[in-house]
Amino acid sequence: MILRFAELEIKCVQALGVHAAGDAAHDLMHIRRVVANARRLAEVENAKTEVVLPAAWLHDCVTVAKDSPQRAQASRLAAQQAADWLREWNYEERWLPEITHAIEAHSFSAGLAPTTIEAKVVQDADRLDALGAVGLARCLMLGGQMQRSLYVGEDPFCETRSPDDSRAAVDHFYTKLLTLQDTMQTAAGRAEAVRRTEFLKTFLAELKREIGGTR
Repeated sequence: MILRFAELEIKCVQALGVHAAGDAAHDLMHIRRVVANARRLAEVENAKTEVVLPAAWLHDCVTVAKDSPQRAQASRLAAQQAADWLREWNYEERWLPEITHAIEAHSFSAGLAPTTIEAKVVQDADRLDALGAVGLARCLMLGGQMQRSLYVGEDPFCETRSPDDSRAAVDHFYTKLLTLQDTMQTAAGRAEAVRRTEFLKTFLAELKREIGGTR
């Protein structure tokens, strides 16, 4: 019996509930937002939902800590786990290679280029969740979880030093978040990324105004 999308969602939620996220920024709410982003982008880009939706639901089904030396392997491990689950759930075998590619290629850390429109949609959907109000909240939440400072006192906005997000949450804006809009793979994803990036820049400008010359 072929698995239907409604059944797929139920099984994904159940499976992800057992395999809890490794950090506060990659919880089930993150997954749901990525799925919602992916649905919208897939419709605009005419991508196959048979590939996009399972990949979006399961893209973080294996999580590795941000500061782990194995971080770059997380998406490959997630792709393997997703394929195992989908076979167990009788999902159509013909879609699995494209689904696993989309999961493997979504990760910023893995550095793999997506080669299908479905993989591009999933990558964009995930990266959009690192931008805007949600992206800001996730960045600060994860920084707090990892016991990192909000900013480096002697140079909060990396004006005279190289950013190092192992030191402070604001540094992560410069190591990753502000660069994401230039990595977007779809026109719709790029337009939304530009809008959300402007929000992050506004936050940084306000933070700079508020902290002034404090050290």
